Amino acid sequence: MKIPDPFANLSPNDSITGLGLIVIFLLILQTLLIIGLQRSRMSNKRARNALKESQKALEQRIRERTDSLYLTNNLLVDEVARHENTGRQLRETKLYLQSMINSMPSIIIGVTADAEITHWNAAAENTFEIFSQDALGKKITSLLPRFPITLQMIQTTIREGEQVSTQHAEQKPEQKNRYFEITIYPLISSSQQGAVIRMDDVTFKVTIENLMIQNEKMFSLGEVAAGIAHEINNPLSVILQNAQNITRRTDPNLAMNQARAQQLSVDLQALDAYLKASDIPQMLDAMREAGERSASIVRNMLEFSHNSKRVIDFIDIKHVIDQTIVLNRSSQHANTINDNIPIKITTEYCEPLPPVKASAPELQQVLLNLLRNATQAFDQQKPDSPCIWIKVFTDANHLVIEVQDNGPGMTDTVREHIFEPFFTTKEVGSGTGLGLSVSYFIITERHQGSIDVKTSPGKGSCFIIKLPIGN
Repeated sequence: MKIPDPFANLSPNDSITGLGLIVIFLLILQTLLIIGLQRSRMSNKRARNALKESQKALEQRIRERTDSLYLTNNLLVDEVARHENTGRQLRETKLYLQSMINSMPSIIIGVTADAEITHWNAAAENTFEIFSQDALGKKITSLLPRFPITLQMIQTTIREGEQVSTQHAEQKPEQKNRYFEITIYPLISSSQQGAVIRMDDVTFKVTIENLMIQNEKMFSLGEVAAGIAHEINNPLSVILQNAQNITRRTDPNLAMNQARAQQLSVDLQALDAYLKASDIPQMLDAMREAGERSASIVRNMLEFSHNSKRVIDFIDIKHVIDQTIVLNRSSQHANTINDNIPIKITTEYCEPLPPVKASAPELQQVLLNLLRNATQAFDQQKPDSPCIWIKVFTDANHLVIEVQDNGPGMTDTVREHIFEPFFTTKEVGSGTGLGLSVSYFIITERHQGSIDVKTSPGKGSCFIIKLPIGN
């Protein structure tokens, strides 16, 4: 297709005029373009300025937001640090409270209103031999069925807000009784209901109370015995004096008796023969010996009962031992087993024996306790020939007293605890378990000596007392 030429029909003049117009048009167009470009540059400049302002504003906002975030972050860090510090303090407080509770000798048990265990301290673990992890969550009524703690008692304590107290005696075969004081306290907490159970082992306290009662009885009995001993002394003195007078006044060799017999026309020699034929002198001798033995027993009892007036002096140990044997023989069942098998007591003194500075009544108390323990041991295992040997000798700077028997002996477990207070292998009511512990105190503390035992099952026991010489 051919394109038409717009200048084809123009004349030369017309062409010049047309060129001018074209030039003018181009100038106008150029001007317009320049104006448009200028406006565009101005617009771009304004846009750039606006963009810069927006960028500055945005940067300012970013800085402000960054500062705000930094401040918030610092606040969060401080808050986290405070929370961590609070948590650490709470943990430390919890551990401190647990340590305090575990350090208490009392058994502390926390329970819910349904009697479920929430706390179980170290004393509870040691007493009942149940670990905390095994006790938590269990019902206390099923975990400690022998104790008088019921669900009703716990709920009553919580409901009324008052503590409830009770006592319990735990009895186990072949073991001594244990006594507990139990108190249930309501748990003061806004979050949950519960109770705190406190148990105290008061076995020692109860034992001491019973011992005090027993001591009061024994003290009263001792006063009565001392009074009776004094009263017995009077008729004994009369009996011994009259027996002596009868012997003296029937003696045919005395001039006074001969003179009186002549006055009364009595054949004194015939009377003496009659009395001898009737065994009257032997009867009088037996009366005198029995009276003297009774007087010796009363005298020993009086000396033994006055041990509160402690006198330390040099003593003859042979005399003390002989007195103790006499006093022991005077006690019931001291000479036989089951009243039919005699017990033989043999003494052996390795001369010369130096005097020992000691309290005679206290040593007599120790020896008497050893003799009676041996006698009671024979009742547990009855040998064919029950014997007690007492041997006294010197060893370096000590006086040694050995009291040995052929009884049942002791196991290693019993031997380790034999001198502990309240430890006894006797039946309930047969002893307090204080005899050997008191003897240990008398020998070691009051006389600075030592006491020990050598024993084995079936081979008897040998108590060895060592007292210092020359103090």
